[in-house]
Amino acid sequence: MLKRLLFHRIDNSPLIIFRIFFGVLVSLECFGAIATGWLKRNIVAPQYTFPFIDFAWLEALAGPGMYFYFSLMGILGICIALGLKYRFSVLAFTLLWTGSYLMQKTAYNNHYYLLVLISFLMCLFPAHKAYSLDVRMGNSQKENSMYGYVKWIIVLQLFIVYTYASIAKLYGDWLDFGMIDILMKSKSGYPLVGDVLQQPLMHKIIGSFGIIFDLLVVPALLWKPTRKAAFIASIFFHLFNSVIFQIGIFPYLSLAFTVFFFEPETIRKLFFKRKVPFNLQKTVVPNYKKPFLVVFGIYFLLQLILPIRHYFIKDDVLWTEEGHRMSWRMMLRERSGTGQFKVLRGNGTELFIDIQQYLTTGQQRKVLAYPDFAWQFAQYLKRDLKEENEEVSVYLINSKVSINGRPPGPFIDPTVDLANIPWTPLKHSDWILPSPLED
Repeated sequence: MLKRLLFHRIDNSPLIIFRIFFGVLVSLECFGAIATGWLKRNIVAPQYTFPFIDFAWLEALAGPGMYFYFSLMGILGICIALGLKYRFSVLAFTLLWTGSYLMQKTAYNNHYYLLVLISFLMCLFPAHKAYSLDVRMGNSQKENSMYGYVKWIIVLQLFIVYTYASIAKLYGDWLDFGMIDILMKSKSGYPLVGDVLQQPLMHKIIGSFGIIFDLLVVPALLWKPTRKAAFIASIFFHLFNSVIFQIGIFPYLSLAFTVFFFEPETIRKLFFKRKVPFNLQKTVVPNYKKPFLVVFGIYFLLQLILPIRHYFIKDDVLWTEEGHRMSWRMMLRERSGTGQFKVLRGNGTELFIDIQQYLTTGQQRKVLAYPDFAWQFAQYLKRDLKEENEEVSVYLINSKVSINGRPPGPFIDPTVDLANIPWTPLKHSDWILPSPLED
């Protein structure tokens, strides 16, 4: 059964049209980051970019370098859509996008992480075998079929994303719709729908639909009797997210994934009417079967483990943030913090830091409410304020954090020198004070 599912040859129309959608969308994302000022706000202008801690060596390029960087990614997206030097283009884009993802986390978004994963998978898929410049120029042999595993890898990846997203919503602040109320408050000024989004009944509809949609959309798209209804629900859900939350290309990328759930022949007739149908369906086991099963077995094992790692870390992830990223925990909390950084020099003098002189508005909110940002900022202060052969200590005093509008609680231990304590990514940091949150 598994052999037939993975190694059955099927029409490759879904993969070909997805390549085109994918290339266009990532190109728009990259050029859009420049046009909307996102790149300037989050990478170019800040004095510090706060990369993922283990990738501190990834620094923003000086001068206009990052604008060239994102422009190059945009051009590579066009090349992917056209199927021009596809293998090189998609691999280069994957490396560059992964670099930009790891380079800053002030504007962290689960969707950016999803794009890292999908880009990696696209490197492995033969998405340039039809309707591509590579075929037209004779650089690749034309094919009208693909292995069934292409479809099922995408389906399984999406199933993991949506299922974990649904499970993550099964907690108090979502189930009592308080989190929806918080999310919608900033939308009150929207024309036509702003007042409607503030209504308790609408909060219940949005909150309930979010859980149900995430949990059932993939099975519903797979089952033919419910496929059309699920597709219509997907259009509504993702367009709602696009309009209300303004999250770039990702609602449209999510809709593009649906081509893998329809019959390949349906996709061929819809997008490639002149394409030669693939009728000779058969199971052909490639000579790389064992390496394939090992590589993707490890890949999906990691995808299953990463989202649940916070269960094995002390205290509540909603409070500590430990194990939050790469776990499909989307739109679950709003954090705000207060406190002050104190620097103690080797000669005994104290310096109280005005963070406005160092950080952007967005970064200021992060360093006072997120432990890894506080730790990283302490490292920056130690590096920049340290004089030769001098010991520098950095403390965050009077630190308090509020989660989802709750009364602020003490957050960072004021007696711990954040500049001289190691970061422990796989276990709880004891300098994060115990959670005051109630179940």
